[in-house]
Amino acid sequence: MSKAYLIARVEVTDADAYRGYTARTPDAVAAFDGRFLVRGGTVEALEGPAEARRIVVIEFPSMDRLKAFFASAQYQEARSFRLGAAVFEAIAVEGA
Repeated sequence: MSKAYLIARVEVTDADAYRGYTARTPDAVAAFDGRFLVRGGTVEALEGPAEARRIVVIEFPSMDRLKAFFASAQYQEARSFRLGAAVFEAIAVEGA
């Protein structure tokens, strides 16, 4: 079974409200056997346009676990704190 990765690009528009989201997501991620590989940090474009958004990469043991996390009540509750506090783009990718 291939691992799966949630990759998000986030433009935080309300840092105070966004903290409510970041405080709740680690428990939701852990509940579905996920782990953060990247959670913010310095971003440097090596090729192409500059990237100013926050980058997040979360590893899950499978695409099924990733999708279960994203649809879970626990994550949806955390997500409610992000709505209106950030512009969020996310993709799911299978990998090694």
